[in-house]
Amino acid sequence: MPAPTWWRRPGLDVVDGRLALNGRDLDALLRERGAPLFVYDLARPGENVRALQAALQRAGLPHVIRFALKSCPDPRILAGLLALGEPGTPDGIGIDACSPGEVLHALANGWAPGAISFTGTNVSERDLDVLLAHPIRINLDAVSQLERVGRRAPGRAVGIRVNPGAGAGYTDHLAYAGERPTKFGVTPDRLDDAIAAARRHGLAVDTLHFHAGSGWLGDQLGEFEAALAGALVMLERLLDAGFALREVNVGGGLGRVARQGEVPVDLDAYASTIAAQLAPFGVTAAFEPGDFVMKDAGVLLAEVVAVERRGGTVFVGLDVGWNVNCAYFIYGYAQEVVPLQSPMRERTQLVTIAGHINEAGDVFAEDYPMPDVAEGEGVAILNAGGYLQAMSMTHCLRPTGSAVYLDRPAG
Repeated sequence: MPAPTWWRRPGLDVVDGRLALNGRDLDALLRERGAPLFVYDLARPGENVRALQAALQRAGLPHVIRFALKSCPDPRILAGLLALGEPGTPDGIGIDACSPGEVLHALANGWAPGAISFTGTNVSERDLDVLLAHPIRINLDAVSQLERVGRRAPGRAVGIRVNPGAGAGYTDHLAYAGERPTKFGVTPDRLDDAIAAARRHGLAVDTLHFHAGSGWLGDQLGEFEAALAGALVMLERLLDAGFALREVNVGGGLGRVARQGEVPVDLDAYASTIAAQLAPFGVTAAFEPGDFVMKDAGVLLAEVVAVERRGGTVFVGLDVGWNVNCAYFIYGYAQEVVPLQSPMRERTQLVTIAGHINEAGDVFAEDYPMPDVAEGEGVAILNAGGYLQAMSMTHCLRPTGSAVYLDRPAG
């Protein structure tokens, strides 16, 4: 079958028959630096933020964007995001943090406390020692958290993360709300308890937060809309209880296309849907993109070290493992694997692409259309810019890899 073309864009393309990122020959870079090697397009995160900002502005939606720090805490990436504009202005971007460590990291990389929003789960007293020491926004996702914060900081402004009973995700596993309860958010049956806890401690609830799920695409916009509608029912209950809410935080979860035929999110439809539902409430909409900003901003380079037929299946073995690329192993995300030389050649066989961790589940793709490849060839695993290097570990004492950061050539 023909090679997929969905991924080609300014900055990532084929130059003289070889895969190139921002004009650099990736095969030459792999030979120079070795694998695992993450290669980042420093211009791409800003382009993605600007695309989302433009759609929100076209929809006339008062908004704030906060980058999900867990997707990529790399200081080089953060410096580029901070340079987009002063947080709190139309061009700027704040930080979505999910741990005390991320709060401290954002502060150390230039964000003011007021530009940082924390939303975590199973928060400990030790966590609160750090969180309450800084005037950041805090969203609490359990009645017990409201009680704990209320005892330690009565009268404080807080947000409540709710579980709207509906969700959307790239897989069912990645929907963070639905018929089956998850660990995220106050469910509708506990909202009265949350209201009582907030009143008991004089907490000023000013934000409603929800997170539908991760990685959802354009054909799941209706599922996200159902989650938003469920969250707004809970918003009305909070308003009826007398709380002056100023922000509805719709979380992150915007996905990136990973394979030919997947449907990208229509940003204008997304923004218009939220604008229409929030209009009666006069609130600001907050967004926490991570993968949407980072996923297509990086690739992971590896070498083919084995091509082996086992029981009728061709296994293509790479010199990287799930310890640096957990996208399929943990989350079930599809990934595109592109040869570095002659990347547009025909895909002639179905293979399983596997890593070098000593576990059977260490695979990146199964029944995957691949051209004939030889041991020693280099490949790029696309959509590697978010969550992969950030989650790397030395499992089996395999290396976590290094990174190269490439500016976009002028013109």
